[in-house]
Amino acid sequence: MKIISGTLKGRNIEGYNIEGTRPTMDRVKESLFGMIQDYIKESTVLDLFAGSGNLGIEAISNGANICYFIDNNKEAIQVLNKNITTLNIKNKSRVILSDWKKALNTFSTQNIKFDLIFIDPPYDYDVYEKILNKVSTLHLLTDSGLLILEHRNLHLPTTYQNLTLYKERNYGNKSINIYKYFV
Repeated sequence: MKIISGTLKGRNIEGYNIEGTRPTMDRVKESLFGMIQDYIKESTVLDLFAGSGNLGIEAISNGANICYFIDNNKEAIQVLNKNITTLNIKNKSRVILSDWKKALNTFSTQNIKFDLIFIDPPYDYDVYEKILNKVSTLHLLTDSGLLILEHRNLHLPTTYQNLTLYKERNYGNKSINIYKYFV
């Protein structure tokens, strides 16, 4: 895997073969970052189900201030830490070994809000609406923040509490839904 844009463009990311992960394909990632490029600069990012850190690292490469990487797979966390060290982005990275519920509750308790939240769980892990509910209920997005879901062509709601569908793209058997937070 390679970083496709920004200051780290062309650099390699390890971890495409971590068991239990499914990295975002380059063409999907390129399209996704084209859709959200105006929201990345100086943002606070959450990469939930981070795996190798592919999406969060791409956000850092494109100007994000900081990215919180969350995964409960120890092997993924080891690879992610190696990628962060190799790319010299430790100062912009916070890596946390945790399940998604505990992490979201902790961020709420600490009053940490995000401009961008990437959610890309394993496709057989049916948590999309639970995560939409949790992020919305805990108010984890900043005003006009974006929540980005990658999924296997599910039929998800166009509005969900204080989230509304902003953009949607299909790529064969994959889809990206981008929700925008509104007050």
